Amino acid sequence: MEDTMRIGTLVGGGDAVRVIPQIIGHGFESFSLTFWQTTGETNLTETAARVRELAAEHDFVISSVGIFGNPLTGAGDNADTLASWERLIDHAHLFGTDMVSGFTGRLTGQSIDESIPKFIQVFGELSKRAADRGVRIAFENCSMGGNWDSGDWNIAHNPTAWEKMFNAVPADNLGLEWEPCHQMVALIDPLPQLRKWTDKIFHVHGKDATIAWDIVKEYGIHGPKPYVWHRTPGFGDTNWADVITVLRQAGYKGTIDIEGWHDPVYRDELEMTGQVHALNYLKHCRGGSFIPNPV
Repeated sequence: MEDTMRIGTLVGGGDAVRVIPQIIGHGFESFSLTFWQTTGETNLTETAARVRELAAEHDFVISSVGIFGNPLTGAGDNADTLASWERLIDHAHLFGTDMVSGFTGRLTGQSIDESIPKFIQVFGELSKRAADRGVRIAFENCSMGGNWDSGDWNIAHNPTAWEKMFNAVPADNLGLEWEPCHQMVALIDPLPQLRKWTDKIFHVHGKDATIAWDIVKEYGIHGPKPYVWHRTPGFGDTNWADVITVLRQAGYKGTIDIEGWHDPVYRDELEMTGQVHALNYLKHCRGGSFIPNPV
């Protein structure tokens, strides 16, 4: 597998030991383990040991562990988010990964510019903690319904914000967990962006989008009709062969992990139908199985 770009999927961290054995037979090569707002009751040491046993048995890797909440406010359900970042940074090596991913957080209802000082305070420290342990931090490029002026979760959804973040905390181990979908929702062309930012892209989510340009042109993006849908790869507008080419030309060594549970059609009883289609489609886009050259 060393010569291929592994294709996998996201699995809830607290559920990994139960779920991975159910789906590994479909051909997933990596898993990104995710937690929502807190690692909660999950015993990370025990879970890591069980997952590593499964990985040795089935030849997969854990690409990253992630915590998705707001570590800048620590308010309400996000009270444990910052401590969860610290916990995952400290335990990542037990899972065999050097990457922790998540949202930056933001000051609720305030602008990206107003959130940067708190970002510096929190991730200045977390980036040092991670560097001491050989860990990289990757921010998902998801707006979570926010914009430049206001939002609840994340500032890392626009390239101008990335410039501000990485200039404010100029740490080599801070980067992006990128996917085309979240940029397409903002009507950004993902491929030129990908080419420009490859040195900061640490992890890639397999999620796409379909843009209804006819609706954009007639109703705009603030009307009553949806103009874009999140899609499982293979059903959206992105040429993933191009995405993989750009990543490989830049020397990307990470995985692409499918983020399911968003497709408007391949959902519910069709969820795994869509995810396995995406898995096989992305494998096709990378060139299929690795074939060694004849000696």
